[in-house]
Amino acid sequence: MLSNWLIDTELFAAPEDLSVFQKELPLEWIQQALDKTNKASIRRRKLPAELVVWLIVGIGLYRNRPISEVASKLDLKLVDNLGETVAPSAIPQARQRLTEAPLKSLFEITSHHWCQREDNADRWNGLKLYSVDGTQLRCADTPETAEHFGYIQHSKDKHTEYPIVRLCALMSLRSRLIQDVTFGPSNQGEITYAKQLTHSVPSHSLTIFDRCYLSAELMINWQRANEQQHWLTPIKSNTLYKVLEQYGDNDFLVEMQVSAHARKQDPSLPETWQARLVTYDEPKQDNHIRGLLCSLRDTQLYSAQDILDVYFERWEIENGYGEIKQYQLDESILLRSQTVSGIYQEIWGLLIAYNLIRVEISQIAKEANVSPLRISFVMAMRYIQDELLWCAIASPGTIPKKLKAMRENVKQFILPKKRKRPKKRTVRISKTRYPIQSKHA
Repeated sequence: MLSNWLIDTELFAAPEDLSVFQKELPLEWIQQALDKTNKASIRRRKLPAELVVWLIVGIGLYRNRPISEVASKLDLKLVDNLGETVAPSAIPQARQRLTEAPLKSLFEITSHHWCQREDNADRWNGLKLYSVDGTQLRCADTPETAEHFGYIQHSKDKHTEYPIVRLCALMSLRSRLIQDVTFGPSNQGEITYAKQLTHSVPSHSLTIFDRCYLSAELMINWQRANEQQHWLTPIKSNTLYKVLEQYGDNDFLVEMQVSAHARKQDPSLPETWQARLVTYDEPKQDNHIRGLLCSLRDTQLYSAQDILDVYFERWEIENGYGEIKQYQLDESILLRSQTVSGIYQEIWGLLIAYNLIRVEISQIAKEANVSPLRISFVMAMRYIQDELLWCAIASPGTIPKKLKAMRENVKQFILPKKRKRPKKRTVRISKTRYPIQSKHA
């Protein structure tokens, strides 16, 4: 009698639909990434390559749990005829065999598919909106990581306490999906990493930069890379320019010199370059930007006020980095991997997991008929975490029913509209008033 009830229950709770993970991150993509990098498991292992890939993505979702527990919770293990399971010591060995190449390939496959699907509709004046900005991740202080990633020098005799991974991402501002990313040693500057993203941007787009990226070489080549591939960045206080034409009270066409050093690095650069400059009437607060340089020279399509307003959408990439560091990494000081290859693996897995959460946020936003930026990242991440655990104990066919039930109550995911800032931006005081003893002193 009990067996009949169990069979009936399984048939009732197992629709023909596939789970969200089989749809959004199908095994075929993982296998494609493994085949492309020649890392597919040839002989049968207790922890084959495809499960190690899932484990690393899972690590990006469960920062507060040991890796062995993540493998156990996600049921990423195989047993032989004697019932022997994977020993915890086998996980580092499996990760070492895999290397970081399949994770990088999987990120490229997923980001291309997800960004193309989710970002096509939402545009600013006919252009897709992106931003490029950098961030830093601290890793374990070992001889291997210190030699590869290096420290950032604050002065002649002071540097960061831990080796630093410098990361630069190209992010879609209307969905916060990461289109492309590059990262590595900290001895290379953010502009160097940003140059590697030049050909990752689609045509008919606008990429917003912070003022530290103002470089003739970067901006000219950015605009050359594709049809209608525009850029926008604040002007620096020491930027010298000559006004060629005035479009309005605070709207100009300006010409600037290209430095001899930049032309030596790239002989194709001209001696001078032109851009549109839109300035503010007066600074609203200390250190407020004076104006914006951009390649949007068509005054009929792009008004001066539109340009001034769109710049502040750049803060969405800062919010995206905040979601990764504050929620995914749980404000941890260090990445958990101890080797250079492990750190690269961990970061790729972290970024795949982040995009997976943002894709689910886009789906929830469509059902709620609101912007993806109005959906709580924390709620969506917890929802994904719960579903992954459900995958480990339930038939894959039961997941869509649980997904549908959770999505029906979309109000729990929607954040209230942002209020206008009541006060000026100010710099917060240091988190501690006590001196810090450096281990490198």
